[in-house]
Amino acid sequence: MPVLLVKKKDGSLRLCDDYRQLNKVTIKDKYLVPRINDLMDQLQDKFVVIFIDDILIYSKTEAEHADHLRIVLQIFKDQKLYAKLSKCEFWKSEVKFLGHVVSQQGIVVDPAKVKAVMNWERPASVMKIRSFLGLVGYYRRFIKGFSQLALPLTKLTRKDTQFVWTPECEESFQVLKQRLITAPILVFSEPSEPFEVYYDASLKGLGCVLKQHRKVMAYASRQLRSDEMNYPTHDLELAAIVFALKI
Repeated sequence: MPVLLVKKKDGSLRLCDDYRQLNKVTIKDKYLVPRINDLMDQLQDKFVVIFIDDILIYSKTEAEHADHLRIVLQIFKDQKLYAKLSKCEFWKSEVKFLGHVVSQQGIVVDPAKVKAVMNWERPASVMKIRSFLGLVGYYRRFIKGFSQLALPLTKLTRKDTQFVWTPECEESFQVLKQRLITAPILVFSEPSEPFEVYYDASLKGLGCVLKQHRKVMAYASRQLRSDEMNYPTHDLELAAIVFALKI
């Protein structure tokens, strides 16, 4: 089995094995990668969230955090697991996690990602549009009416569609950039307090927002299916309600 040593950013070496031949005779063990939004939602009622090899321990008080750290580190010890100290951060009031910044106030977009969007040049091909939509779409829960705003760009990515950059495409591109730059803090829920759900429907799509104490917890939206384009107004409104309650 081939083995390679690849240099890391810090100058140290990473041992890499080529498992392609072994994988050919290995029974596949399917494991669905968790959705980022689902992981962020887990912060409402769990103190540890794991995505592959990224571990976030989130606590509401310092006393709780001390207990939570002991629990996680004891599991590491019992299972003979190791974490590189230089990649660990302890007792932080805010921390970057999967492209977000998590703090006691809530969740915001990583400033590094915001800067990348600010500097994004106008897409000149379908591939570059998909790349842009992939980045801003990752943060769609921060953007009110994301699907409707992205519609002119989404249309350009469809099969057998001629690539023509229209004023509507330019507006969509600029507005999406601005919405992400000015994205709100998404607050954590208080289960004992009432929730507010607002919804909207139009021929461009369906949208909703979940709030608590007038603060945004998450936005959601989607474009209309072909059959929904013929719905009367009251049916579209009902579709928006169903969409909002299923999210």
